[in-house]
Amino acid sequence: MSDVIRILGIDPGLRATGFGILEKTGSKLTYITSGCIRTASGELPLRLKTIIDGLAEIIGDNAPVQVAVEKVFVNVNPQSTLLLGQARGAAICAAVMHNLPVSEYTALQVKQAVVGNGHAKKEQVQEMVKRLLRLAGDPNPDAADALACAICHAHGGQGLGLLATAGYRMKRGRLV
Repeated sequence: MSDVIRILGIDPGLRATGFGILEKTGSKLTYITSGCIRTASGELPLRLKTIIDGLAEIIGDNAPVQVAVEKVFVNVNPQSTLLLGQARGAAICAAVMHNLPVSEYTALQVKQAVVGNGHAKKEQVQEMVKRLLRLAGDPNPDAADALACAICHAHGGQGLGLLATAGYRMKRGRLV
C-alpha cells in the first residue's frame, strides 16, 4: 500500500491568497479542502500578517506535509509585482515556520501539469481541477489555482504524468 501524502497548494495574492489541500495515495488524488484568505485594504504589514495567520490556521487544522507555491511572474506594473512577491514571501514564511518543505512552480508548469497546455486559460484550469478531483461544483478561481499547484506537485510537475485519465481523451491540449 502506498503512503498518503497531504499537500497544501498556495496561489499567493495580496487581496486573495488561494489555498487547496489534497491527498495523494499512489496515483490517486483526493480533495480535502480549499478556499481563499482575503485581506482588507490598509497597511501592508497587517495584510501580510493576515496571510501568515490564515495559512498557519489552515496548516494547523489540516496537517499537510508538503507545500507547493506558485512562482511570481513579472507584471507590466513593477509595483504590483513587488506586492505580489511580498504576499508570496508571507505564504512561504507560514509554511517554513511549520517546518514544511516548499516547492515552487511557474504558472506554465502548473497549467501544463493540469491541463496539458502551458498557455491554458483560467477557466480550463478550473474545469480540469474540478474533473481531476471529482468536485461537485466549480472551485473559486483562486482556490482552483492553488489546487492546480498541489496537483502539479503531486505529479512531480511533469505534464500529465501519472494522472488518472481513463475515460477521457485529449482534444486541443485538454482532457475531454
